[in-house]
Amino acid sequence: MTAPGHREAARARAAERRATADYTGGVYGSMLAASVVVGAGAWGSFPRVELVLLLLLTGLVFWVGHVHAQLFGARLAQRSLDRRVVLHVCRHEWPIVKAAIPPAVAVAVSPLLGLDLSGTLWLALSVAVAGQVGWSAAAARRAGGSWRLVSTAASVNLVLGLVIIVFKLYLTH
Repeated sequence: MTAPGHREAARARAAERRATADYTGGVYGSMLAASVVVGAGAWGSFPRVELVLLLLLTGLVFWVGHVHAQLFGARLAQRSLDRRVVLHVCRHEWPIVKAAIPPAVAVAVSPLLGLDLSGTLWLALSVAVAGQVGWSAAAARRAGGSWRLVSTAASVNLVLGLVIIVFKLYLTH
């Protein structure tokens, strides 16, 4: 059985993680995934596997870019690099990749849903925008924001997602 002191320490660590949680990468990664879907759809027909790979590889490339920028930009000026710092930055930026997974899965399962290419693009775009809204709401809530702040964060990101959808409509018509 766990001693009360250990439970309190675990709760304190969990509260600290919540207080310092940063979902920027998730919001950014979702917007990136939505943009990839719009860009891919604007240039015509392609295999679904190609779009799945494009989503995942774009997320990975941008993750590496963000890790590099953090490690050799701001971090290097503040302190020397060690394994712990590198792993921390890699974990911190990982939501960029995580945000690409749901739209990629949507593309992968779209044939099972009987969707054509256009339906696949709309499904992936909808999933990416929903992710963007979800990540922003989770960030606001986890940071201890009021429900009003949570709904404002979600609404702003929904509007940004709708702007991306307008770009898709403009590029494909």
